[in-house]
Amino acid sequence: MSVWGHIARSLEREEPCALVTVATARGSTPRENGARMVVWADGQFSGTIGGGTLEFEALRWSRQALDSGTQGVEQRTVSLGPDLGQCCGGRVDVAIEILEPAQLPMARMLAKREAERVPFATRARVRSGVAVERAIVDLSEEPGFRLEEDGTLLETFGDYRRPLYLFGAGHVGRALILAFAPLPFEITWLDSREEAFPKAVPGNVRKLLLNRDERSVVESLAQAPDGAFVLAMTHSHALDEDIMAAGLAQQRFTYCGVIGSATKRARFEKRLKARGLAPAVISAMVCPVGVPTIRSKHPAAIAAGIAADLLERDEAARQKTARPKELARFRAGAQ
Repeated sequence: MSVWGHIARSLEREEPCALVTVATARGSTPRENGARMVVWADGQFSGTIGGGTLEFEALRWSRQALDSGTQGVEQRTVSLGPDLGQCCGGRVDVAIEILEPAQLPMARMLAKREAERVPFATRARVRSGVAVERAIVDLSEEPGFRLEEDGTLLETFGDYRRPLYLFGAGHVGRALILAFAPLPFEITWLDSREEAFPKAVPGNVRKLLLNRDERSVVESLAQAPDGAFVLAMTHSHALDEDIMAAGLAQQRFTYCGVIGSATKRARFEKRLKARGLAPAVISAMVCPVGVPTIRSKHPAAIAAGIAADLLERDEAARQKTARPKELARFRAGAQ
C-alpha cells in the first residue's frame, strides 16, 4: 500500500487524514504488526488492518480523532474476543495518528522514498499533543511499528516485492499481470512483440521489449537480481527453451517455471540435457506451472493458479532467507 503517497496528496488538498497502524499483534489477529490504513473525515479509507469489527471501530476512532483535531499518536488496546466479539482471540494495539497540512514536507519526502518500492525505516520522537516528524534511518531491522518507553518511534514502510521476470504477453500473460497487480511482486514483463503489450499496465509492472534470440534472453536475465522468479509463457516453444536454459544455468533464481504439459517437460528435459545442463539443475525446472488441481483452461483461472502457487513459494522462500540479506540482494538488483 502507498501510505505516504495517499497522505501527501491529502495534505496537498489541505485535508487532514488519520494514519492507523497495527502497533502490536499478539495471538490470532486479522493482520500483522505494521499493517496500515489511511482514513479521511468523510469515512473514506485506503488500506486495511484486517476488516471486521476491529477495522469498523478503528474507522470510528479515527473520525473522532479527526473531529477533535488531536495531534500526535494515540494507542488503543483491544482484546478481539471480549471487547469486539470477534472469534480470532488475539489482542491488538492500534495506533492512530492525525496528520495536518503543516506536515506536507515530511509526507512528500517519505512519499518520494516510498515510490522507490524498497522498504525503508524512520525514527521519530512522540510527545503528547505534538505532530510527529519522521527522519529516514538505516534499515538495520524491520520493526514494523515500535514505540519505546522514552517516546522513540521506529517504523518500517514499503514492502519487499519479489522480482518476477515474466516472458510472454499472450492471453495468459495478460491475465497473470492483472492477477499479480495487488500482490507483493515487482514484474519485468518481456515479449518480442511490442504490439502484444497493453498500453496501460499496473504500477508494479515494467514492460521490456525482447529480441527473439538466445543472446537477448541471456542479457535480460543477467539484469535480474538473485532470488528472482523466472516464468516463461511465450508464443514460441524454442524461446521458452532458451529462457529455461539461461535461467537454470545461472543457478541463482529461486524459481524457474515454464507453462506447458508433462509432455513439454519431458521434451525440455531431453533438450536441456543436450545443451549440457546437469540433471540436478534441470530438475529445478517447474513444468507444468500453477496449482495442479485447477483444471480450467480459462486464462484467468490459469493465472489464478499460477499466482497462488508463486505466492506460496515466495512466502516459503522468505522464511528460509535471512531478511537483511534478501533486502540487500533486492536493492542491488533495483539499482
